[in-house]
Amino acid sequence: MAKHHSPEEKRARRARKAQEWDARESHARGLMQGILSMLEPGDVVIDCGANLGAISGPLAETGATVHAFEPDPYTFGRLSETLAGRPNVVLHNAAVGAAAGTLHLMRDADWEKDPDGASVRSTLIAGGRNIDAGSGIAVEVIDFPAFLKDLIARHGKIAFLKMDIEGAELDLLEAMDGQGLFDPITLTVAETHEKKFKHLRPRFAALRASVGAKYPITKVNLDWI
Repeated sequence: MAKHHSPEEKRARRARKAQEWDARESHARGLMQGILSMLEPGDVVIDCGANLGAISGPLAETGATVHAFEPDPYTFGRLSETLAGRPNVVLHNAAVGAAAGTLHLMRDADWEKDPDGASVRSTLIAGGRNIDAGSGIAVEVIDFPAFLKDLIARHGKIAFLKMDIEGAELDLLEAMDGQGLFDPITLTVAETHEKKFKHLRPRFAALRASVGAKYPITKVNLDWI
């Protein structure tokens, strides 16, 4: 039998969740400030899921070379406007994955009402909340491990990698873990989405266990926000 919660219990749960989210956001902001203070011209950084440029913009201000990936054509256009005229920014209108190909990017059901706000919820993974599965847009997916290996061969290391790609991070992080690709990256941060995709939770748990056994959170942080 399903458990029923009183209005007071529901309000208390919402308040706890809001406090937890505020704490995570505050931690992410502090972490970001520390990252920005350490970057300098000549460093190479990567923003997967660049969206409208909230992270890529400040990264670019450090003088580091920024590779920003955004698959949605509308959002990529807005990102291009935001970062126009920055010679140290390389924009990629593509998704990142464990292998190259073409996939369907699904938008939030409210995308037409607020494309900028809803763009953060676009996903390649079926089963997310409030996602319009019929809204799929064919997008290019690059072989991100191969891309990383090429950058590392040319630059020696990557200073910073941020990943927020609405569930698609699981396949990619598993591939990176299996190929030892966290090693030449000074700091990797990722937002994982197991709360949105319940069927993937066992794999996320296994990934966290594997990564946590090898790297401190100062090297690979899977709780970006």
